Amino acid sequence: MIKQIPLFVGLRYIRAKRRNQFISFISAVSLLGMTLGTLSLIVVLSVMNGFDRELKNRILNVIPHGYIYAEPDETAEFSARGVADWQLLRQRVVAHDDVVAAAPYIRGSGMIAQFGTVRGVNISGVLPAEEKSVSLLTEHFLAGHIESLASGEYNMVIGSILARQLGVTLGDKVTLVLPQVSITPLGIFPRMKRFTITGVFQIGAQLDSSATMIHLDDAKRLFRYGDNVEGLRVKVNDMYTASNVLDDVVKTLPAGFSAQDWSKTQGGLFKAVKMEKTVITLLLMIVIAVAAFNIISILIMMVTDKRSDIAVLRTLGASPRVIMGIFVIQGSGIGVMGTFIGACLGILLALNVSDIAAFVEDLLGVQLFNPDIYFISFLPSHLMWQDVVVVCSSALVLSFLAAVYPAYRAAQIQPAEALRYE
Repeated sequence: MIKQIPLFVGLRYIRAKRRNQFISFISAVSLLGMTLGTLSLIVVLSVMNGFDRELKNRILNVIPHGYIYAEPDETAEFSARGVADWQLLRQRVVAHDDVVAAAPYIRGSGMIAQFGTVRGVNISGVLPAEEKSVSLLTEHFLAGHIESLASGEYNMVIGSILARQLGVTLGDKVTLVLPQVSITPLGIFPRMKRFTITGVFQIGAQLDSSATMIHLDDAKRLFRYGDNVEGLRVKVNDMYTASNVLDDVVKTLPAGFSAQDWSKTQGGLFKAVKMEKTVITLLLMIVIAVAAFNIISILIMMVTDKRSDIAVLRTLGASPRVIMGIFVIQGSGIGVMGTFIGACLGILLALNVSDIAAFVEDLLGVQLFNPDIYFISFLPSHLMWQDVVVVCSSALVLSFLAAVYPAYRAAQIQPAEALRYE
């Protein structure tokens, strides 16, 4: 019976009407703060997860999962610069059980100039027929197609944002300027080449503003690889194990080969998203912390208001531990109620936030995410139950810790002192 007293009295204090209306107001504020904090964290984390998933799906579906290339002057079996027999290399690479496909490539960088506008770009030399096996880029063309890249014709496909910035469309010519020079009798000049735009793709990510593709043979002449290629673009079964798979593949190749997976080529973007998620989590956790501080205020005032009740319980045989348990349960109860309500509302909102955003757009006749400005034109959401567990656990722990000190103070009250002036 004694063990049930803290639970019974603590829960009764939570729902009982109080003489001090200010305590009731602070209790309501604490409950509301805990609810809003939990709700906000679950929804925001779900939206951040949604953006992260969208970026990964869009980018990792169109870029190779990794690259395998020969370090300069490091191999005897292959050419000093690049790979001479890439078909032989591909046979060895695809022999690994987790490698789906591999295709040759040459990478470089430069600037595209058109109508007085200059943009820095990344250039990929590919074989159109082979590229389909390692990338789904062919499914994202707005105009033209990757088969328009023909050897010796110096055609180019570019991203939609880059095309819009340059003001070009199919059939227009652009000037590609390389970070190299040509020495002529008239002096030193930067290397330049005119290309014809024969395709425009749209991934819905940063690559739309910087990625360009040309035929592999044109890239060989442009970057002076002769008959060699830089390496192989590789696709694996599971993109998240690409690093380990590529390391295993390199071990089976002659000395001098290296590998680079997508986490190194595109990892900076996903690390930035993860950092934003962490910072937002910490900022919203402050809302829960404020609610927890309000619980401290409530319990301190409650202890003052209930001094005579505490004294009566002590004289009836309640130990300091029982008194402490009463107020810990009261404070934790507010946290549990706020966390439960916030979690339920947060989960419900996170599962439907995309539909709600679309409804608001239709109702107001506005577009929250302009596709001309943002890569993702809708509000994605991906609820992860581990986030819900972490948020709810953090809220409950803060509520419990907030209740400990006032409960300890209540347990130290002496019956004789509390009842002296009663």
